[in-house]
Amino acid sequence: MPAPPPTPAAAAPPRPAALASARRIVFALALASFVLSFFHRTAPAAIAGELTQAFSISAAVLGTLAATYFYVYTLLQIPVGVLADTLGPRKLLAGGSAIAAIGSLLFALAPAWELAAVGRTLVGIGVSVAFISILKVSAVWFPANRFATLAGLTMFAGNLGAVIAGAPLAWLVTQASWRSVFVGLAVLSALLAVFSWWRVRDRPEDFGLPAVNPVAPSAARLPWMRAVARVLANRVTWPAFFVNVGVGGSFLAFAGLWAVPFLQQTRGMSRVDAAQHTSLLLLGVAIGSLVIGLISDRLQSRRGVMRAFVVLYLLSWLPWVLHADWPMAATLGWFLLMGLLIPGFTLSWTIAKEANPVEFSGIATSVVNVGIFLGTGVLQPLVGWVLDRGREAGDMAGAWDQGILVLAGAAAFGAAASFLVGARAPAPTARAG
Repeated sequence: MPAPPPTPAAAAPPRPAALASARRIVFALALASFVLSFFHRTAPAAIAGELTQAFSISAAVLGTLAATYFYVYTLLQIPVGVLADTLGPRKLLAGGSAIAAIGSLLFALAPAWELAAVGRTLVGIGVSVAFISILKVSAVWFPANRFATLAGLTMFAGNLGAVIAGAPLAWLVTQASWRSVFVGLAVLSALLAVFSWWRVRDRPEDFGLPAVNPVAPSAARLPWMRAVARVLANRVTWPAFFVNVGVGGSFLAFAGLWAVPFLQQTRGMSRVDAAQHTSLLLLGVAIGSLVIGLISDRLQSRRGVMRAFVVLYLLSWLPWVLHADWPMAATLGWFLLMGLLIPGFTLSWTIAKEANPVEFSGIATSVVNVGIFLGTGVLQPLVGWVLDRGREAGDMAGAWDQGILVLAGAAAFGAAASFLVGARAPAPTARAG
């Protein structure tokens, strides 16, 4: 009797090493886009003088020019969240980087501030996709208990990009034109667009790998407007949004534009010395973001850790409100300390993600992320308006006092909102119908 034919061997399951390698590549490219977005976000602080001189503009117009990025960033966050959950990170990252390349080139070549504002608007459109895309990648490609750590790592890397946009950029523009720097950024953005399309995938299954966080099949049938409505109706989402308005807004308005002029005009520092302070502030944010994510995941605590950090950040404004006359070594150390305390607001993304179904992670994180850029977009020109009024009255010292009070008041608003952050709500599985 002939032997039965051999049974075909079952296909070997994908090796864990293949999944680890693929997600490292995807995460690294998304992270590169985010680092570049942070450079764009804070670069105006280091070249504020050059922009004022090149375009012959007032402080209020400078604030508006810098904040243009944040206006469009604010308006696009929820649409970007929807697109991250529908189109996926691959198309967003590739398309966003291409738009940022065009905007950076226009900003570099603009003969007038109006065209520079158009270029910065395009940059804002292009880079607005980076952060939500990387949070979507983190939610889909990695285990859920690593989300806060990955968010902290993301902010660590992003703030290193901002550090480069501080003192190093201030030094670089003394050696070469700021316009040349932004031409180089346009080239980098174009390269990122190509590599993102080539190597990024929306989910492990697109590489033939097993799903890490399987999504309920019914989620695909839920209309995106219903998904947005579900996230917006979740009361746990909103207090974190207001933390971001106050804490994230005051941080980026200060670090992204007004810190360098503040130190130059009230402490008599050179631009490079002042930019060193903002670099240390951003370095502190980078380190603090990584630490707070690890602490929060280790303790499985979001509210308590957030509150402790944001209240201490509020108190860190006191030396500038009270006119502390410190030597430079002390002010450098205090800026670093402020930076270490700022990242309490970064837990807002984890809170929003955990309070909503995983399939809506892009929408949920984008909603609370709006608060950061809404706050910054209001505070940057508001401080500029205060300074212009002081200049007209011949009292710049008093104007800076008022400007700092505006920023400290925003930090107080964010700290108060942290006490309204509720307990983690159970995230129901999305249902169609």
